[in-house]
Amino acid sequence: MERCGWAGPDQIYLDYHDTEWGVPEWDSRALWEKLILDGFQAGLSWITILKKRENFRAAFQGFDPHKIATWDESDVQRLLADPGIIRHRGKIEATIGNARAWAEIEAGEGFDRFLWSYVDGAPIQNRWSTLAEVPAETALSKQVSKDLKQAGFKFCGPTIVYAFMQAVGMVNDHLVTCPRHGPCAALAAQP
Repeated sequence: MERCGWAGPDQIYLDYHDTEWGVPEWDSRALWEKLILDGFQAGLSWITILKKRENFRAAFQGFDPHKIATWDESDVQRLLADPGIIRHRGKIEATIGNARAWAEIEAGEGFDRFLWSYVDGAPIQNRWSTLAEVPAETALSKQVSKDLKQAGFKFCGPTIVYAFMQAVGMVNDHLVTCPRHGPCAALAAQP
């Protein structure tokens, strides 16, 4: 069996594929962090974000949305001066706004339940044989994107949302020929 063809050659990319990608994530804060990082990836490669992820975590205070929701222009300026992250004003400002949107959802039904409700609380188990079969977006990712935007989120288009859904295990898109397909499928039951 071979890993999914997109993984590699960098070890950090292989480790991400082998230990994180497609593993169901149930924690609201961790889900939010991943959605934010996927938004920062827009127009870039995921390996760029992976290599800077620890810098992002430091700059964004562990991706604590409660803290980030209180940030202002001085924080935007601080982040724009940080060479360890992607210095994009729109994405930084969106992160602050997204923290506020997250807080609203979290105070209601909870961000985790909000997201997982789209798949009835269990990952969609796809059975792709080739990377060419894997879609960049789906009707479901379009709906989630629309609803996130309606809730105040930015940098969450259907393609970003589908990549996020794959990464956090809402969708198991490991190829059936990948040694991670079965183990991720076995993690489908919420703890």
